[in-house]
Amino acid sequence: MTTATPTPRTEAQAGLPAAPGRPPALWPTMRAVWLRELLLFRRYWPAITFGSLIEPLVYMTGFGLGFSRLIDSVQGHPYPQFVGVGMVVTSVLFASAFAGMFESFNRRKYQKIYDAVLCQPVDVWELVTAEASWIAVKSSVYGTAPLLVTLAIGLPPGPELLLVPLVALVSGFAFALLGMWVSCLVPAIDWLRLVVSGVLTPLVMAAGVFFPLDGLPGWVQGVAAVNPIYHCTQTVRHAAFGTLGAADALHGAVLAGFAVLAWYLAVRGMRRRLID
Repeated sequence: MTTATPTPRTEAQAGLPAAPGRPPALWPTMRAVWLRELLLFRRYWPAITFGSLIEPLVYMTGFGLGFSRLIDSVQGHPYPQFVGVGMVVTSVLFASAFAGMFESFNRRKYQKIYDAVLCQPVDVWELVTAEASWIAVKSSVYGTAPLLVTLAIGLPPGPELLLVPLVALVSGFAFALLGMWVSCLVPAIDWLRLVVSGVLTPLVMAAGVFFPLDGLPGWVQGVAAVNPIYHCTQTVRHAAFGTLGAADALHGAVLAGFAVLAWYLAVRGMRRRLID
């Protein structure tokens, strides 16, 4: 009777950094993950697209038509356009954060898809980056729907408007990573609903999506200073209205720093959950 010799695990399978001289495998991993996502997306795209597109448009219609009878303009812009540009941010936020939280929790905890991926020469950081990149692209596409509606109701187009999809892409990447990290912290999937109601929704209210924060108490503006949703809202709104300035460089830097921090936390959390 012969005894099988155990095969040593590679650095990637063990969740360790790649050995010196080994070329990075991010692109093959991204290509494989995107192919899998596209095949799956062909099956469930109507349900996902309906929720990601219709819900923001309903909010946009309700707030825009309802409050426009009470408020003519905000910061020199018609209120429906003010809200419509803000809904771009909420579309990106919830499409990316929801996918990062709920989908990654299911794939890690119940479907064991991530375990199967890590059986290949793939590192955790490659898996996390590939998953978040797909979510970012998908959410940025969904975020263009409120923008197109806002253009239809009178938003004047300008060259700076082309920056909105780029800001949405970076923000979607960061929010997806944040969702993946949060999914590693909760013991059960039902806890994620508390995160949505108790954290994300209040942060949206303190981000200037539906109303400016100038007249609110100082502590709300203090929360906005460290709220990445606020910085995303300001950048998107200034780009949409063609009023970009020096302050938007700071908003962009905060979003980039938030994306880096979220990536580090997501990789660390996933490695702790997936690697023994």
